[in-house]
Amino acid sequence: MSKYRVQNPATGEILETFESATDADIEAALDRADSVYRQWRERSIQERAATIQRVADLFRQRSEELARLISLEVGKSLSEAAEEVEFAASICEYYAVHGPSLITDYEIPSTVPGKARIEQLPIGVLLGVMPWNFPYYQAVRFAAPNLLLGNTILLKHADICARSALTMQQIMEDAGVPAGGYQNLFSSHDQIATIIADPRVQGVSLTGSERAGAHISAQAGKHLKKCVLELGGIDPMVVLDAEDVPVIAKQAWDFRTYNGGQVCNSNKRIIVMADIYDEFVAQLTKQAQGLKPGNQLNLGADEYAPLSSRAAAETVHAQVQKAVSEGATLEAGGMLSPGPSAHYSPAVLTNVPLDSESYQEEIFGPVATVYKVHSDEEALQLANDCALGLGGSVFSTDEARASRLAARLEVGMAHVNTIAAEAAELPFGGVKRSGFGREMGPTGIGEFSNSRLFFVSS
Repeated sequence: MSKYRVQNPATGEILETFESATDADIEAALDRADSVYRQWRERSIQERAATIQRVADLFRQRSEELARLISLEVGKSLSEAAEEVEFAASICEYYAVHGPSLITDYEIPSTVPGKARIEQLPIGVLLGVMPWNFPYYQAVRFAAPNLLLGNTILLKHADICARSALTMQQIMEDAGVPAGGYQNLFSSHDQIATIIADPRVQGVSLTGSERAGAHISAQAGKHLKKCVLELGGIDPMVVLDAEDVPVIAKQAWDFRTYNGGQVCNSNKRIIVMADIYDEFVAQLTKQAQGLKPGNQLNLGADEYAPLSSRAAAETVHAQVQKAVSEGATLEAGGMLSPGPSAHYSPAVLTNVPLDSESYQEEIFGPVATVYKVHSDEEALQLANDCALGLGGSVFSTDEARASRLAARLEVGMAHVNTIAAEAAELPFGGVKRSGFGREMGPTGIGEFSNSRLFFVSS
């Protein structure tokens, strides 16, 4: 099987295959990226911003086509795919509109006679290593601010996102990014190491697993390259009380099963106060019943889309079965369809033992795992008892109570009475083993910039 391919996860059918890059291809790409960088950085910020705005416009103009591409590639429903296309467009538009002001020079006071200012300058060629769960969004949130800043991009996408990856490069070039300024690479792991080691490359951004993050960051560190890592999470959603339990339970279910549960900042640990726990679990169980596997290109109201691949579905199934073998209770769902389909029925899991291996594992699929607690302190202790620290949320009718607890969450993104606030202007990233650095918002554009001091003596 070709490494880079389009394979419909609902059927297992391989629709298209692609040739992997040769070492000569990689060298040529590096040379182009470096050469174009020296031209691109000299263009005015207004010109680069206009180019990024055209990228946003093209995403919107081609929305239907782009949505269908990733729906076929990774199995997400057409409606969710269309939402992703719009999110990618909004990120480009945010940086086109607000980016120039975010990187404007500013003066700072100095005790040394003269004028001191801070400039935000590009640093060169950057490598992005991106996952399959949001093919456009993941790439754009890295590429848009850095292209605006004046950097150039090499993008190694997941092997099952090959057609959408090529389409993104074409959109960038159609919008006015010079050929070589944004290049898709069908590269191998060894070639990635070569790229990181190359002196023309100044930084690397990865969204992926802890294992991949450790590997990439070790390579980056060896060659003294800046890196940004987003490595997933087992985010807590703490429900202290609720005026309407079914409403909050529905929010929990909808977010946990969005994109087949294949979302880094999904509410993977739902922590519920004892007095509403039984009703909460009953409501989740109700949501999980009566669902059928469906075609992601034409999904019915009571149907669920496949996961990204058969291997992904088998992994989730094995994790749930392992949790059950350790003492957890499968309340509903959790059925793996016969191969080669990648369908896995959304599930509700309770009673995961806190001393089990499963307790510490991220399930990257549609599994709502629920824990019972008896106090705010117990809820906080459970929420923070995790090696990862991407996001988290606290729900209560008493906003002050929820805010007090949310303020103590060991995460990069803390929320009160919403599971995850997501928009182009809001920074995204975590702490602990969820990685480091931020993407999007006003901080995202500064990760790969040269914050240069410029001093004129008087």
